[in-house]
Amino acid sequence: MAILIKESTKVIVQGFTGQIGSFHSTEMIEYGTNIVGGVTPGKGGSRHLDRPVFNTVKEAVTETGAEASIIFVPPPFAADSIMEAADAGVKYCVCITDGIPAHDMIKVKRYMFRYRQDQKMVLTGPNCAGTISPGKSMLGIMPGNIYMPGNVGIIGRSGTLGYEAASQLKSLGIGVSTSVGIGGDPINGSSFRDHLARFEEDDETHAVVMIGEIGGPQEADAAMFYKENMKTPVFGYIAGLTAPKGRTMGHAGAIISAFGESAAEKVEILQECGVGVVPNPSEFGSVIKQGLDRL
Repeated sequence: MAILIKESTKVIVQGFTGQIGSFHSTEMIEYGTNIVGGVTPGKGGSRHLDRPVFNTVKEAVTETGAEASIIFVPPPFAADSIMEAADAGVKYCVCITDGIPAHDMIKVKRYMFRYRQDQKMVLTGPNCAGTISPGKSMLGIMPGNIYMPGNVGIIGRSGTLGYEAASQLKSLGIGVSTSVGIGGDPINGSSFRDHLARFEEDDETHAVVMIGEIGGPQEADAAMFYKENMKTPVFGYIAGLTAPKGRTMGHAGAIISAFGESAAEKVEILQECGVGVVPNPSEFGSVIKQGLDRL
């Protein structure tokens, strides 16, 4: 079992025929992702990568039965693409696009509130690497070869640190059930807490790695959720121990502005809640292996 996507999940690509969409769609198809079509306004009725192209997401969902979408649309238009996917009945959407204005994402979040909880689209990103269930389906831009099927879940704000964790685990013979990139922007579609709840319900996930960074309350909220609601062990790493307060670092969301948002404060909160702390990125594999050996 995996969370969010599986072998049979029907996927459409928004921004299908563009250079970036074409490149990553080809990679996903080669990996085995069930891409059933794509959307590029004005090119409906044509074919691309031997798949049909549609003018709107609603047409694509109606014709193909697509359940998931991945967005490779430029920043000025990406928010509209997310809302279009939600309106068309897409259940899960990955937005890869970096640089969407925060004001646009506020509109997206407000738009999503119009749906009942059981009808609300799950969104990861923007500014994320995507989601992969190794050996089953890849909905993103990650190098699929570094992921081995297994029982460890990964949730990360940083795509590259997620790659590092997966690579180290694979070198130790430890596989991944699903890896979810939630994105590094200050306003994103879903949180650590949302996906921890999904992993807790997944029988095949025996442990979870949470890769956070400075800025925002998400990691602290997730640690409290773990303490109060989870039996599945969680290991956490927080990037940015040396980051100065008040300065944006890397991701747009990586800025310390309040108590509990620095890396040191977040590490302290994780420890207080019983989360196993990975001290630095070179120790993902060893710390998680030790934790799994104790189970």
